Amino acid sequence: MDSIKMLFRNKKFIGLLSLIIGCSIAFISPTYQKIKSQTTFVRVSKTIKRGEKINDSQVREINTSDSKSLPSSSLKQKKDVVGKYAIVDMEKDDLVLKSKVSMQPVAENEYLYGLNGEKRAISITIKDFASGLSGKLQTGDIISIIATDFGDDKKTIEPPELKYVRVLAVTNAKGADKENDVIKSDENENENDLPTTITVMANEEQTKLLAKLEVESKMHISLIYRGTDYYAEKFIEEQDKAIKSLVTKTLDVNTSKNEE
Repeated sequence: MDSIKMLFRNKKFIGLLSLIIGCSIAFISPTYQKIKSQTTFVRVSKTIKRGEKINDSQVREINTSDSKSLPSSSLKQKKDVVGKYAIVDMEKDDLVLKSKVSMQPVAENEYLYGLNGEKRAISITIKDFASGLSGKLQTGDIISIIATDFGDDKKTIEPPELKYVRVLAVTNAKGADKENDVIKSDENENENDLPTTITVMANEEQTKLLAKLEVESKMHISLIYRGTDYYAEKFIEEQDKAIKSLVTKTLDVNTSKNEE
């Protein structure tokens, strides 16, 4: 016991002990924080076809510490994917998003099964060939909507709420949806019918604005992005943030007016 007391009275020993403790903390803390910040996401390990029931061997969980780069709709665990049905074709290494799977077998208009209560589907009219991007639009495209002849002044506007919008379907006058550059139809002579409406995914603010523009203007479509769901989701997330900011600013302005 006396020898232990002597050790702790020794300044060299205390200094060495402090150094060891400090190094341990410096090493352990970053490692602990890294482990703590890690999350998982589900990636496709084998090609999955639309309509297929997903099994355990077709997906895998991946650990990452860079969770901020993942789309917010990424599914995190295999149990959230296995046993569900693929709404779209998914290739190896694709991320599995909520909008890509369904509890129910794939049916006609399967894109409507991805709605979660926060998002809605709304259709807008293609009033002429050019305004609808000359029939080139496809499901999954990210588009921007420009309105011309709007209001009494017949202005041309680009609403910030409609800068990035996802296309759900492109449909002809008989209600047949476009798939792989062809209008789906039972009659061969109608396969190349031009689309007359575009169905898009939108939130409450966007649907109200689109309904207003449908009546009071002529809408033109500008293609922003066509590619992987990962990057398409990034555009939609940026749009959602912009809308929240616009709503907040509007509320602040209204509050200031009421206080005056």
